[in-house]
Amino acid sequence: MNFIQFCEIYPEYKRTAERFDNIRKNQYPQIDKMGQVYLDYTGGNLFSNQQLYEHFTFLQGQVFGNPHSSNPTSQLSTKYVEETRKAVLDYFNAGDDYYCVFTANATQALKIVGESYPFDHRSQFLLLFDNHNSVNGIREYARRKGADFDYCPVYLEDLRIDENKLLQKLKSAQYKQHKLFAYPAQSNVSGVKHDLKWIDVAHEHGWDVLLDAAAFVPTNSLNLQEVRPDYLSVSFYKIFGYPTGIGALLIHRKAFEKLDKPWFAGGTVSYASVTMPEFFLTENQERFEEGTVNYLSIPAIKTGLKWITELGMETIQNRLHCLTDYLLKALQSLRHSNGSKLIHVFGPENTEKRGSTIIMIFFDSQEQKIDVSIIEGRANKQNISIRIGCFCNPGIDEITNCISSEELSVFYSTRDDAKYDKIHFLGKMRGAIRISLGLMTNYEDCDTYISFCKSFLV
Repeated sequence: MNFIQFCEIYPEYKRTAERFDNIRKNQYPQIDKMGQVYLDYTGGNLFSNQQLYEHFTFLQGQVFGNPHSSNPTSQLSTKYVEETRKAVLDYFNAGDDYYCVFTANATQALKIVGESYPFDHRSQFLLLFDNHNSVNGIREYARRKGADFDYCPVYLEDLRIDENKLLQKLKSAQYKQHKLFAYPAQSNVSGVKHDLKWIDVAHEHGWDVLLDAAAFVPTNSLNLQEVRPDYLSVSFYKIFGYPTGIGALLIHRKAFEKLDKPWFAGGTVSYASVTMPEFFLTENQERFEEGTVNYLSIPAIKTGLKWITELGMETIQNRLHCLTDYLLKALQSLRHSNGSKLIHVFGPENTEKRGSTIIMIFFDSQEQKIDVSIIEGRANKQNISIRIGCFCNPGIDEITNCISSEELSVFYSTRDDAKYDKIHFLGKMRGAIRISLGLMTNYEDCDTYISFCKSFLV
């Protein structure tokens, strides 16, 4: 399919093509200048020249000091940190209902919930099989404090939630005192958009909800007046590329006091004593902002949010819907000369309730899996950035590669680190190939990837 034919099928894309082609040329010139086909937006987004120009001009025009003081440079830094905090809350339409805690990344945001949630022997922690390891790791806090934890499965066919089992699990813990349900708004692996209705359903059954939105918000709007998780984690470089090293935990004010911070550090206390082993935590979000916040980079978040708003989230979504549909249809149609399929796509086979992240495996003409490291190696030589592995989401990998609990038991009881192979597991190939589209993906990127896939046909 050439570009003219593509535009006839996807007129929504055609309407934005000229504008976004100019933006890519002027604001992201390094992509084409370096001959890169970037298909790893879930791994990290790309930044525009405009963002850098605005932020570096901002830095060069002021003198900034550590915020934890009342001197002029400290007050200036505090002013811009608080302006950015408000910009984040406004972007998600949080109103006055949420605190915004700046963190080093989404992982630290999740860690705050894990170490501070009041897990004990009367508590329950519920997760999906489809969760990032930064969410899975919270179970260790729960387990060490005596709480129960459980996983709700997803279907192999489309990697969506088994809704009957999830509802059953939400209802079954009625006698537990503190109950936390954690799930992703969008899978970082399959692109599945898990229904946000489960926030209200969980609340109806007495659960607190932790929503991992890191893979969702780069290509979707999230209105916190419509959906109201108790805790929300995000990472800003995944939305607009720069700066890295800053995320946020948004905490609903009604759920704020439930978090019992187990220690204190600089910046988190109003008073602390050495003579007496006592301390008072600050009353607001600063109790979770340990040490000095990244006050030189935090203002760049406001610049990035403004940039995404100017591009238009709805426009980004429309473009990606067209490109994802094109890719899904093209990839699933590829056949070897004997009629066998080249590619199997895990998860939804169409664009219904899914994002622009696609995972797949390749087969040779004898229907044997092609090692994912071979795929990546050939992609690297052509400057095509894809990602292979388990993507920090072992649940999805264990489902898609049919890894049994018996096999896992053998592995964890006999593992030798020196011989450990992340790809080949007890005779099975683990992992998959992931491509993820983003705000500057265009038709040519997708067409290049399809041509690359065709090179494996025999």
